[in-house]
Amino acid sequence: MSNHPLRLGIAGLGTVGVALINVLNKNAEMMSNRCGREIIVTAVNARNKSRDRGVDLSNYTWFDNAEDMAASDEIDVFVELIGGEDGVALDASRKALSVGKHVVTANKAMLAMHGVELAKEAEAQGVLLNFEAAVAGGIPIIKTMRETLTANNVERVYGIMNGTCNYMLTRMEREGISYEDCLADAQALGYAEADPTFDVEGFDTAHKLAILTSLAFGTQIAADEIYVEGISSITTEDIQAAKSLGYRIKLLGVAAKTDTGIEQRVHPTMVPLDSSIAQISGVTNAVAIDADIVGNLVMSGPGAGGDATASAVAGDIADIAKCVPGEQKVPALGKPANELAVYRKAKMRSHEGGYFIRMTVKDHAGVFAAIATTMAKHKISLESIVQHGGQDNKANTDKTIILITHATTESAVREALEAIGKDDYLSRKPQMIRIEK
Repeated sequence: MSNHPLRLGIAGLGTVGVALINVLNKNAEMMSNRCGREIIVTAVNARNKSRDRGVDLSNYTWFDNAEDMAASDEIDVFVELIGGEDGVALDASRKALSVGKHVVTANKAMLAMHGVELAKEAEAQGVLLNFEAAVAGGIPIIKTMRETLTANNVERVYGIMNGTCNYMLTRMEREGISYEDCLADAQALGYAEADPTFDVEGFDTAHKLAILTSLAFGTQIAADEIYVEGISSITTEDIQAAKSLGYRIKLLGVAAKTDTGIEQRVHPTMVPLDSSIAQISGVTNAVAIDADIVGNLVMSGPGAGGDATASAVAGDIADIAKCVPGEQKVPALGKPANELAVYRKAKMRSHEGGYFIRMTVKDHAGVFAAIATTMAKHKISLESIVQHGGQDNKANTDKTIILITHATTESAVREALEAIGKDDYLSRKPQMIRIEK
């Protein structure tokens, strides 16, 4: 065993930071035996020194400034648990790398915006940038894609990467409660923030997907090139209609390699009830990989929470502890950052699974025929068009119809819906959800 312990400086003492300290204290001897050296916390940083966090911090050096801790000779690894794509988290991580400190972070927003820059600096300094906890919490998806699947050509990566949204969609289906009521419950239970926009509108999933896309396809991170749509428009009516058709609605992040480039999208998706991804309920996350050698690989587990995230952070720290000085380091993004391909966005193509479209229409003679004709004019082939669930809220005046299309482009569907709207058939905005095979 090495006589030189690995010394950690932890920036951010919220739920994850405190959980990490507890994990390192509880399993200190086991981790030392497995890593061949002792792992110790020597320094900490947070905004409020006097706050009672339920852990003893008296043996650690307190730093009021995260950058000062990042540059301190008292640490070998800077553990960034502050959060946020810019500001203190980014400045301190840059500082740590620039002076030759390893960095471990759970910050998906920072990586989605600045990951390539940070990876280049880590490689230039011969240190590690590890971020297993940034995507899907306790699921070891980063290490799997960065190392285990090196011999595979990845064709598609997709999954449920936000526990808040999955919890809400699960409850809306099982209990028939509205989006608004479910969100209020999620906030009361701590699953959703007071301002839930980042989660429910899909941005959290988009940041995670951008990181996985880079690892999967060897491209620069391109978080700004993702189509993002959240779950705020999903109703219990959509969920029940999907179930009656043999589907379940999930918020998916999907990245796929095509002949014209890389496709990245986040949106509510109808998946077959018998698919593995449809079985993921509550706050659980799941990530699936389609590759040429291993085939389809699905990994599921806790996507958030103090213990799950701390477990992933501790695993990253253990990997650093096992490193032999002078040995070649695994590139942060799977290949040297300078060799990452420029991201090339795929051209618009037909969505193979087709679309589910729900429309509330005025009860006029010939509406069905008119809608079908408009769809045909936009070269959209319909698998089915049916009246669903009887009459809508306005008795005897409005009706709900459900359309299922064959493969077509989103632009064609939107243009057709716009044309239908101009004909004054619609009583309210139509719903469109992709069907994923």
